[in-house]
Amino acid sequence: MKRLLCTALTALVLVGAVSANAARQPSSGLTLTPGVLNVGMEIGYPPFEYLDVDGKTPIGFDVQMATALAAKLGLSLNFIDTAWDGIFAGVDTDRYDCIISAVTITDERLQRHNFTKPYIGNAQVMVLLKDSAITARTPQETSGLGVSYQAETTSDIFMAKLAAEGVNFTPYEYDKVMNCFDELRLGRVDAIVCDSLVAFDYTKDEDSPFEIVWEGPADETFGICLKKGNDALTAALDKALDELFAEGTIRNISMDVFGRDMVSSVRD
Repeated sequence: MKRLLCTALTALVLVGAVSANAARQPSSGLTLTPGVLNVGMEIGYPPFEYLDVDGKTPIGFDVQMATALAAKLGLSLNFIDTAWDGIFAGVDTDRYDCIISAVTITDERLQRHNFTKPYIGNAQVMVLLKDSAITARTPQETSGLGVSYQAETTSDIFMAKLAAEGVNFTPYEYDKVMNCFDELRLGRVDAIVCDSLVAFDYTKDEDSPFEIVWEGPADETFGICLKKGNDALTAALDKALDELFAEGTIRNISMDVFGRDMVSSVRD
């Protein structure tokens, strides 16, 4: 990974990377780099964070929300594209100020990190190809099938629990969720288990080859993850989120990305 330049950034958004030995100490201000909100993000998780057709510009729900948050705080914004399997270590070692990357708030993560209030709700779903010959309609019925999901996510945890309970499926774990959909489209796996918010994006068009055949309870929420003890920035981000919800900005982003209000229920 490349070293992230610590000079002042003139562009609002810059996709960068940092090396393992490039950790920085917090400045006396709110963020690691004065005037800049450095955000760790796995830019390969549509519709939350992925690259536009130019292959360079990050877009998606989290990108729009992070942009609004940085503006609210009067900060420039720098996205640091980070592999998911190292994303929490990055915030722990001060490679970036926070993670805005569809991070589910769990009890285990709350013990190790700070989190803001939730900004969107989520559930697990099962996706098949339309007109599939597969008769299974729940993850519990996938014995004998090849099931794909993104590794080290809540979908991974969900399927590992089913395996421990005796559901004898063949797991296909991928680094990025988009690979799961590519493999299902090509017929290399039988089903996908993933976040509902991701599946909604892949199935919303009439000509989509995919369909959601099962949806679990919406018992997960996403939040912004920070280093444990970084209470000042956590409070500032919470305040900015509250204001963006009150102004309708977060709802408008949801309508733009999902075509529906997927956020208001977490603030009811």
